[in-house]
Amino acid sequence: MINIVLYEPEIPQNTGNIMRTCVATNSKLHLIEPLGFKLDDKTIKRCGVNYINNCDYKVYPNFEEFKKQNKGTYYYFTRYGKKPHTEFEFKDENIYLIFGKESTGIPKEILQKDLEHCMRFPMTDKVRALNLSNCVAIATYEVLRQNDYFDLLRTEPFKGENYLEKDIEIN
Repeated sequence: MINIVLYEPEIPQNTGNIMRTCVATNSKLHLIEPLGFKLDDKTIKRCGVNYINNCDYKVYPNFEEFKKQNKGTYYYFTRYGKKPHTEFEFKDENIYLIFGKESTGIPKEILQKDLEHCMRFPMTDKVRALNLSNCVAIATYEVLRQNDYFDLLRTEPFKGENYLEKDIEIN
């Protein structure tokens, strides 16, 4: 299972989008308090559409409590990382992808304890960082790719797998 960890997220729209990604990828979401919003905010529901009820998530009062309850390999996404995400092999059973708050990221004190698992997405020097929800999606799909997408559907379940092959009706 892929575990997405948001350390003190501040922007409800990002968290709503990430909740939707978690539902789509069968990932569990871990939220470390304090949160910059209430989980019942209309904004969260709007961004996650009606998928939020299917999101498997848990809230923790702090990072120490999160660590006590979750054992596995922690991977930290930070603009200060020196290796790209593609240099890591995500084959462990308990994978935790940890992302920091939008304004300041993951605290240096946490990162310094596990430098070998700190990574960054390669980018130009014209931006400081990518949007948090985009980062979560990129990282999650890299883990999925490396694991042959686990048991995720490879065809569209609503209109049918042969939707593109069907004749188009012209009015």
